[in-house]
Amino acid sequence: MYKFPIGVMLESFRLDTRAAIAEAAKTGADGVQMYATNGENAPENLTPQKRKELLNFLKDNGLVFSALCGDLGHGFGNRELNPELIEKSKRIVDLAKDLECDIVTTHIGVVPTDKNHPRYKIMQDACASLAEYADSVGAHFAVETGPETSEILKEFLDSLGSTGVGVNLDPANLVMVTGDDPVRAVYNLKKYIVHTHAKDGVKLADGNPEYIYGVVHPVPQEFQGIQYFEEVPLGEGGVDFPAYLKALDEVGYRGFLTIEREVGENPSKDISQAAVFLKKLISK
Repeated sequence: MYKFPIGVMLESFRLDTRAAIAEAAKTGADGVQMYATNGENAPENLTPQKRKELLNFLKDNGLVFSALCGDLGHGFGNRELNPELIEKSKRIVDLAKDLECDIVTTHIGVVPTDKNHPRYKIMQDACASLAEYADSVGAHFAVETGPETSEILKEFLDSLGSTGVGVNLDPANLVMVTGDDPVRAVYNLKKYIVHTHAKDGVKLADGNPEYIYGVVHPVPQEFQGIQYFEEVPLGEGGVDFPAYLKALDEVGYRGFLTIEREVGENPSKDISQAAVFLKKLISK
């Protein structure tokens, strides 16, 4: 039997925050992840009183925050944008701490395979700043896997000399974008994994991650309009969940498996089915 708490992404329910929290509780989840980048749940819009009320409502429903999502939609590959993005990211970490949560997941962009690429140093400097702040408050930024293989991401994280920037391991993204093996990724990134997404998918076509993630503009005409991947219900895609959970257990991971269901006509049903799927595997 594994010891992984199950979380759900609030936005997957397509409901307002409190309705989504109540719905999450019905699935039997242990926690939730919430976007905190804009709207009512952005740091600038959640006063200390509102933060307290939100946390109390969450606790009244028997839940905790597994993580906040702090993806600001740009990554950290633009030196001019980074000062503002870094400050916003720090405020999201402060919000997380007020909500009794230590993890903020984010996308940092696509790590270049060539260390001499100008963007590599720009991203490195930004993430070093994020790591320093996270360390100072006892928190973690968690880079979502997918844009690069786990080997490249590990090498990049090793260069920071800190685990203040860790990993949110999304096995489906690895399968769908780079064709990487999630099990191998667990062993490669074990030192850094602080949160995971429970998601599944299939790769439909090979593609350049820099085009897929919108790092390069404009995308060449011949690469536009291609469906590179498809997200599917847990157990129906390319992620070998029994092997994946076994690997997480073997490296000592005890954090959340947070269900992220990005498509589907009936999200509540899909999320409940995903929770049942995971609980069956965990209980074996």
